[in-house]
Amino acid sequence: MANEHGGHRERVRKKFLLNGLDVFEPHEALEMRKLGCAVIANLGGHSEEDYLTGAEMLNGCDIDILELNISCPNVKSGGMAFGTDPDQAADITAKVKAVTRHPLMVKLTPNAGDIVAVARACEEAGADGLALINTVLGMAIDVRAEKAVFNNVYAGLSGPAIMPIALRMVHQVAHAVDIPVSGLGGISTAEDAIAFIMAGATTVQVGASTFRDPMAMVDIIKGLEEYAEKKSLKNIQDIRGIV
Repeated sequence: MANEHGGHRERVRKKFLLNGLDVFEPHEALEMRKLGCAVIANLGGHSEEDYLTGAEMLNGCDIDILELNISCPNVKSGGMAFGTDPDQAADITAKVKAVTRHPLMVKLTPNAGDIVAVARACEEAGADGLALINTVLGMAIDVRAEKAVFNNVYAGLSGPAIMPIALRMVHQVAHAVDIPVSGLGGISTAEDAIAFIMAGATTVQVGASTFRDPMAMVDIIKGLEEYAEKKSLKNIQDIRGIV
């Protein structure tokens, strides 16, 4: 039994290496560090073993924060995402917290029935911070081919279309927990980022917009500086949670 367990762990390790972990530390993480950026590693998985093995492997990496993506489907629970259920979310958070040497930020799924309950469960389980939201479950149909566009039928929707949903959830969670909240979901301008900060976000993340414009984040930072100067703010955090 012990050999079988050890063999499974080795297969999981190889899977992470094949998915880029072997080049993350000597290449991507190193380049980000050269730029003076905080290095955050997003960890996903489809089983408890995936998360624990991945977190242990990342202990050897020079990163500042481990972001635990609990939007992934739990294969042992019929494919339901870890983050849709408060008990499952708390369980995996606590277990990863116990093995990681890094501060732990848990990324929440908007597909949870009660996002606040999940957020509080993660906080109580030891999360140092939360990030939300991940993609919203959506669908596309090719009417000419008369079939779903995606092989899995449903897929994650991101970009500006989900911003109102993300903003609402960040507002709910930020006012319900005592740990920092990183807001994301459709941010493409400085005004978008300001809205998330006003809703309670301590930090913001930009994803989809960088595919359209690699300089999007630079422009957003410049816009935040201009806003702070116009409003005579000493710190942009002065407006955090004012709504």
